[in-house]
Amino acid sequence: MPAVSKGDGMRGLAVFISDIRNCKSKEAEIKRINKELANIRSKFKGDKALDGYSKKKYVCKLLFIFLLGHDIDFGHMEAVNLLSSNKYTEKQIGYLFISVLVNSNSDLIRLINNGIKNDLASRNPTYMNLALHCIANVGSREMAEAFAADIPRILVAGDTMDSVKQSAALCLLRLNRTSPDLVPMGDWTARVVHLLNDQHLGVVTAATSLITTLAQKSPDDFKTSVALAVARLSRIVTSASIDLQDYTYYFVAAPWLSVKLLRLLQCYPPPEDAALRGRLTECLETVLNKAQEPPKSKKVQHSNAKNAVLFEAIALIIHHDSEPTLLVRACNQLGQFLQHRETNLRYLALESMCTLASSEFSHEAVKTHIETVINALKTERDVSVRQRAVDLLYAMCDRSNAKQIVAEMLSYLETADYSIREEIVLKVAILAEKYAVDYTWYVDTILNLIRIAGDHVSEEVWYRVIQIVINRDDVQGYAAKTVFEALQAPACHENLVKVGGYILGEFGNLIAGDSRSSPLVQFNLLHSKFHLCSVPSRALLLSAYIKFINLFPEVKVTIQEVLRSDSQIRNADVELQQRAVEYLRLSCIASTDILATVLEEMPPFPERESSILAKLKRKKGPSKLPDIDDARRNVNGSTEHSSNTESTSKVSSQPSTDLLGLSPAPSVGVSPAPSAGASLLVDVFSDSPTPASVDVSEDNFSRFVCKNNGVLYENQLLQIGLKSEYRQNLGRIYVFYGNKTSTQFLSFSSSVASEETLKTHLNIHAKPVDPIVDGGAQVQQILNIECVSDFTAAPVLNIQFRYGGTLQNVAVKLPVMLNKFFQPTEMRSQDFFQRWKQLGAPQQEVQKIFKAQHPMDTEVTKAKIIGFGAALLDGVDPNPANFVGAGVIHTKVTQVGCLLRVEPNTQAQMYRLTLRTSRDTVSQRLCDLLSQQF
Repeated sequence: MPAVSKGDGMRGLAVFISDIRNCKSKEAEIKRINKELANIRSKFKGDKALDGYSKKKYVCKLLFIFLLGHDIDFGHMEAVNLLSSNKYTEKQIGYLFISVLVNSNSDLIRLINNGIKNDLASRNPTYMNLALHCIANVGSREMAEAFAADIPRILVAGDTMDSVKQSAALCLLRLNRTSPDLVPMGDWTARVVHLLNDQHLGVVTAATSLITTLAQKSPDDFKTSVALAVARLSRIVTSASIDLQDYTYYFVAAPWLSVKLLRLLQCYPPPEDAALRGRLTECLETVLNKAQEPPKSKKVQHSNAKNAVLFEAIALIIHHDSEPTLLVRACNQLGQFLQHRETNLRYLALESMCTLASSEFSHEAVKTHIETVINALKTERDVSVRQRAVDLLYAMCDRSNAKQIVAEMLSYLETADYSIREEIVLKVAILAEKYAVDYTWYVDTILNLIRIAGDHVSEEVWYRVIQIVINRDDVQGYAAKTVFEALQAPACHENLVKVGGYILGEFGNLIAGDSRSSPLVQFNLLHSKFHLCSVPSRALLLSAYIKFINLFPEVKVTIQEVLRSDSQIRNADVELQQRAVEYLRLSCIASTDILATVLEEMPPFPERESSILAKLKRKKGPSKLPDIDDARRNVNGSTEHSSNTESTSKVSSQPSTDLLGLSPAPSVGVSPAPSAGASLLVDVFSDSPTPASVDVSEDNFSRFVCKNNGVLYENQLLQIGLKSEYRQNLGRIYVFYGNKTSTQFLSFSSSVASEETLKTHLNIHAKPVDPIVDGGAQVQQILNIECVSDFTAAPVLNIQFRYGGTLQNVAVKLPVMLNKFFQPTEMRSQDFFQRWKQLGAPQQEVQKIFKAQHPMDTEVTKAKIIGFGAALLDGVDPNPANFVGAGVIHTKVTQVGCLLRVEPNTQAQMYRLTLRTSRDTVSQRLCDLLSQQF
């Protein structure tokens, strides 16, 4: 046995730990632990009162046994008794045991609170620190109710020692995050601001974190902090590293405090006082100047600290958006990082420049780096950096460089990663439309786009092409000619066939005078693609054929033979069969005049914001700056692209009718009439207002089980998008509210409501949102979430605003599920099945056998398991067709290990899903969520 360290005299504890380490098997370990538990239990129950040392030793043993993964159901009272000890080591062990093992529902919580109160009142800094650390570690609502009023008094008391002030500030910050409604705002708020002037930089650092969080909730109460923050920041950036020796990190003076002060200043607009504003400008210039100085150390820690301060200073410059000189200097500094050897710096530089491109002061400066960005797009090895380069090209685009940028994006699209192709397609389509001076260039660009990335061209893209061609008489003939030539390629993507069918059906007559594109040649060209298309595309082509009968009577007989063929009138698909029968009958019985009336040219669409831009907003969300709400930014940090693509006129309440039959309704294919059925083009282009509803919408809820970003809700007025991020038991959701109309939303407000049972399991703090949302604009709201314990229900997001004098109410189920707090865990095969056997109790396992709701694709299944939050373990299951995963659900009160196994049966189109966790409620909830995804 190795020598036992005497330490503080707990020899028995050291011997016990040594015995556990020397156990040869799990059974031997359990036997030794049970023996020790029996000994401790007998000592606690014995008649002889134990001294403090013995209590401390036995409580330490219980704590060690608990950390090994065994349940402890006694010893809590002895730990509470240690709080009243006058010895530091005994009191420390008591607090440690309580912080780890006692939950907020414990019967001992009142005794614990009394012990903490006594220590807080003792004025002994050591005991006060122990008590404050315990409050912060437990952080329960009961703790907040008991001490939220006392801690601010300790924080601002004149005789409180520096170390206690630090602990008090961080403890109050913790309680504000867990129970913000219980932290009272009072006289102390004005006094806590003055901690920014404290001589102890540790106190200043802790106070800055607290003030930043409180300022986001109540900015008016802490606006005096701006002047003090600027003064403190000025002293730091102008000091030499030797002046702040204790807080200098690799020759950078107090980098953490500098970053926190800069973030605090981002909670407020630029100072109105000229002297204060000048001092802040001087600080920012100093930071930019220091970035140009040669490094004082070659170590990466030095550059990391220096760049952290620099990027936070640039974020503040961007937030203020008021100093042209600083904005241009920031842009130039970021431009130097674009070719830096460090990948992270290149990424951050591109991301920050995307936001700079939205400022009128720095847009031209950003454009000077276009060649560097294009080069990064072509040569960068990291896909995330390439994606930021695409974002920056999109943000810096204007009429002067649109053709160059679009050409470069199209060139890159051919070799781009599949994960970002759809996003590039949307951006190319938006830029081509927005900056098209010559619409023949626009048509060429979009057709080229479909040719290069056909599978990634969404419905919205080719819908928008059709809308623009129909609305512009000057481009219709060129579009018909170009699409006719494109269709002559041996292999055409189906989206190109759809565009060709639609445009030739409407405007084929404009090119029919040329013998090379005669009516019969046009029909034969389209019909040669018919057998290669899907059912919706065939339906569209049939509608194009009936249009041809109206435009070109000479091909009527040929088309009627096609419609009369068995492959059409006896088609297995009822939609195609119905169209063939009805179009054939229409062509036989209708006179020429009636046919011309029924099949007249598509009327112009009402002008409104591009549906492609709406899709990109849903896909991307606005640029992200942590903790800062900046309503002026849109999809990628550019205000320019948030405006309507074309001048927006008053939207007609009459829906546009789809003349080429994109809808299954049989009435499609006729001119606009009140009885026209709903169609895909109506869905995309119509902005007809719908009545407000107070029913809770759950339409897209299940889609977010395995993903964190996307569109949660959308109607004719409002679009709600989400971007979420989770770490352990904490989460943050960025909610984007988009006004799809040209009219302001007034009295805009949003709140999160939870059932009473959910409130004890999930803490949600919603930051306020701007009460006015301009037409075509987008605002952002941040929701901070903490998972206290496992839960089943979901909160509801309630939105209320006035539109056109009418009060609108929207309620949407917020996709906060238990699996969002899943942290993946990698395991070897042996470890996995060993843990699987340990979780073999009946109440720990939930199994479900169910029918597959979607095609059984291996890659899709893997992606869903990873998206669900578990680590996908390859080569673990003996059957290679099965999927296994592992992870840990993090809550505030506990951590729950989770193992899952998915066994597909492709022949029966069935799945068997098995979940094993240490809590039965967690197993059941995770099984219910995951089984809905297959």
